Amino acid sequence: MAHIPRHITKRLLEALRISPIVFLNGARQTGKSTLVNELAKEIGRNNTPASYTTFDRPTVMAAATSAPEAFLAGYLKPLIIDEVQLVPEIFRALKIAVDNDRLANKEPVNGNYLLTGSANILSVPKLSDSLVGRMNILTLYPFTAAEASQGQGDGLERLMRFDFAGIADRGLKLLDAIQMAGFPEIYQKDKKTKAVWMDGYLSTMLLRDVKQIAELEKISVLPQLLRILATRAGGLLNDSDIAREIGLTSITTKTYRHILKMMFLTFDINPWHRNIGKRLVKTPKGYIIDTELLCHMLDLSITDIATKKPELFGHILENFVATELLKQINNGGINAELYHFRTSDAKEVDFIIEKPDGSVFAIEVKKSETVTMTDFKGIKVFAELTGNDFKGGVVLYSGKEVVPFGKNLWALPLYVLWQ
Repeated sequence: MAHIPRHITKRLLEALRISPIVFLNGARQTGKSTLVNELAKEIGRNNTPASYTTFDRPTVMAAATSAPEAFLAGYLKPLIIDEVQLVPEIFRALKIAVDNDRLANKEPVNGNYLLTGSANILSVPKLSDSLVGRMNILTLYPFTAAEASQGQGDGLERLMRFDFAGIADRGLKLLDAIQMAGFPEIYQKDKKTKAVWMDGYLSTMLLRDVKQIAELEKISVLPQLLRILATRAGGLLNDSDIAREIGLTSITTKTYRHILKMMFLTFDINPWHRNIGKRLVKTPKGYIIDTELLCHMLDLSITDIATKKPELFGHILENFVATELLKQINNGGINAELYHFRTSDAKEVDFIIEKPDGSVFAIEVKKSETVTMTDFKGIKVFAELTGNDFKGGVVLYSGKEVVPFGKNLWALPLYVLWQ
């Protein structure tokens, strides 16, 4: 596979410049090891690349577990450690090492340790809390469509600025974009190869890796739970309904869903709400982190869904856009939160982006190749509720024209996402 630059690289290098420890987490096979090894030379010192080790190797893991402080002392810095979550004992040793470096003041403190892991450390407070003020945490997701197609990756930022100059169809069809925006390991592989890979991937993640971060009584239900969540992608999450379907209590179901999020297989988008005098739905919506993986869980390819199951394609498309927005906000370091909006009388907007100053931007997704004013009805309700905080809204659709529908209201082709 040809080298594909990752759009998070700039953020990662900046984090190493200002923080003693940088933890790059994300699901397995998102390209973390490849990226940090590519950067080893750039972040090294005195013409020497950064040292590298991985806890995926049993002997290395045993050494680090038995004597973590001595283990760290045995490597030249900067040091890259892969799959760091496999040795929880190393986190306290890292804290001691960073504090000692600061006291000694003999060498640069920042950028000494670059860690990777396949579980969300923020979900394990006893680990992350020990490194508060010493560690910067970033997440590497699967390819965006812009990364996979060598785009700039600033489509969302341009969309929110209404900067449409030069935006054009780059020849990448929507179905191809969905298929390319996934795990690097199966980039541009054939349908059969992808299916075999995904079966093995899910087996490894759900039946082996989970045991490293949690003790679950009914670990065998995780594949079934993920499949149920795949059928409900883009829908409001109801743990009681899911529990009845899977045969667990709602509390246990919520716990198991949390495990899937820790493993970066799923993610939630929380509801947007304020005290604005209108009843709003306050239930999150659930999504699968990779849209082709979602299709695989449904035993269908994206092409099958588009041609034979058009009633499902809208949900698949919404999942794809959700992942693209999540990744672009993350990769670009955009200081904003992603929400959805829904009133009690079913007026809704697929996605809301809110900045710290309270300004909000609305994004609706349509699979059709045409847009009418009716498609903006949810955005208009949202605009009325938010007043001056509302900065604009767009309907992303399958057509090819950029069309204004009023002040700061636009219909935009989906390909704006992979500019």
